[in-house]
Amino acid sequence: MNKQDTERVITEYLKPVFGFALKRCKNVQDAEDLSQDIIMKAYRALISRDDIERPDKFIWTIAHNTLSNYYRDTAHQVMGIPIDNMEELSSQPCSCMDETDQKQIDRLQKEIAYLSKMQRRIVIAYYFENKHQKEIAAELGIPLGTVKWHLFEAKKELKRGIDTVRETSKLKFNPIKFHSYGLNGNVGTKSLDEFIRSSLSQNICYCVRNNAKTINEIADDLGVSPVYVESEAAFLEEYGFLKIQKDKYIVNFLISEPTEELLTLKDRMYKRAAGLFANELYDALVNSGILDDPDIICRQTDEPVSLTGESPRADHNFLLWSLIPYIAACSGEGLTDEGISFEQVATIRPDGGHNIVNAAVIPETMCLPDDYVYMKNWCGPIWHEKNGMILWQINSEWSDRGDFSVWKSSADAERTLSLYDSDDCSKDDWVWLAERGYVKTNGDYDGYFKASWQIVSLASKDIKMRLLAIGEKIKEKYKADFDALKAPYAEAILRSVPAHLRKTAEYELQFVFHSDGWFLLHCIAALLKNGKLKEPTNGQRRALMTVIAPK
Repeated sequence: MNKQDTERVITEYLKPVFGFALKRCKNVQDAEDLSQDIIMKAYRALISRDDIERPDKFIWTIAHNTLSNYYRDTAHQVMGIPIDNMEELSSQPCSCMDETDQKQIDRLQKEIAYLSKMQRRIVIAYYFENKHQKEIAAELGIPLGTVKWHLFEAKKELKRGIDTVRETSKLKFNPIKFHSYGLNGNVGTKSLDEFIRSSLSQNICYCVRNNAKTINEIADDLGVSPVYVESEAAFLEEYGFLKIQKDKYIVNFLISEPTEELLTLKDRMYKRAAGLFANELYDALVNSGILDDPDIICRQTDEPVSLTGESPRADHNFLLWSLIPYIAACSGEGLTDEGISFEQVATIRPDGGHNIVNAAVIPETMCLPDDYVYMKNWCGPIWHEKNGMILWQINSEWSDRGDFSVWKSSADAERTLSLYDSDDCSKDDWVWLAERGYVKTNGDYDGYFKASWQIVSLASKDIKMRLLAIGEKIKEKYKADFDALKAPYAEAILRSVPAHLRKTAEYELQFVFHSDGWFLLHCIAALLKNGKLKEPTNGQRRALMTVIAPK
């Protein structure tokens, strides 16, 4: 550019550049020095080059670069970001910024995420969308003075946030993953997977398991933007998985972190209790002859359903696979200490669920006994009631139902109970039941065919009470042993639970050795180990561990 044009351009920008410097310097002398430095650099560059198409853009690039050097030299900054001049800095196009400017903007935008939702909306609208304060007030339906107050408070929060050295949490680099989770009670219309649906939701719950924290504190723990935490925490709080204490969140369900010692203690406790109960129950059922009672109905057979005669009764081994866990879960209810009721500790959720949720976080490296009994693909016991009948079921590593289980839908369970007692099943009904393994059919649905129920059903209250009486007698016999086994385990559990959830843990401890999945699992494992119970056949797995009984 020739000298005349260069002087003309420089003269045009003398006042704007000085104004730019004056806004950013602590005194007039520094502003004069900074503006002179900018003008001299711009003059030398313009007069020595002929390829500058937009002198205005070029001068402002030099101005920002020189300003960045000024901040570094004088340390007149808060972590490199002049908050009071945020409007000018944030509105400049990226092409006008050097690497330092861009880092400043990135840090500023990160800190904006730590503002409250209202402050964040106002700051973004004012500084980044260039909206007037009156316009923002009208859009948000708040007074103009409130907008001004939020902008003032936001600047203070941003300065404080930028001046803060954010602590590094272990969760930021080693997020947890729930090893297992489940619930006790009614599911509702949403499955548990929809709530504990992601690593983010699990880690939010985990980091507030013992102490309440703000959105910003959770975000710092997880190393993510508060914006993401804010929406996820609100969703979890809406459905009762988190609770708000003032402006802080705390978890509202049980998250256990068992140690090797606690897991070993639990395993030994259940092994000893199951060894006492399950073996004696097995012997009593087999030796009493009650398994041949006609009121215990089950036509499960690996052979095709006979079209000409009645299908044979199920073998004793198949009956025991369902009856032993059923009796173990439902017998001896009078022996439990139910000082705390379900209603006192269960959460009522907006989707209709009414339940207690449990999750476990287990370290990847744990040295457990070689004979430790693991819970694989276990769900239950679960039950549904309709018209005075109960459908009771367990899913386990030994069953093979695919996607069909009563825990998937209470409507499915109610339909099963309705069809069980019906003499007017349609073709679609039989197909539906066969898909779930509840019946086996033979013949032509539209012609002559026969169906055989594969699950165990108790035809009368009398047979139900006789079976449960056997279990209750054994539990009463070993009550003192069970109490002694349970005491150290219960003490260890309550020590590991945060104070605000201790009552929930106490409620669940009431049912150890009763409707307790771990106890039922150990009963099955003990009988398999000593050879009394035989592995089910492939044809038996779909109907396994399912009972229909009168209420």
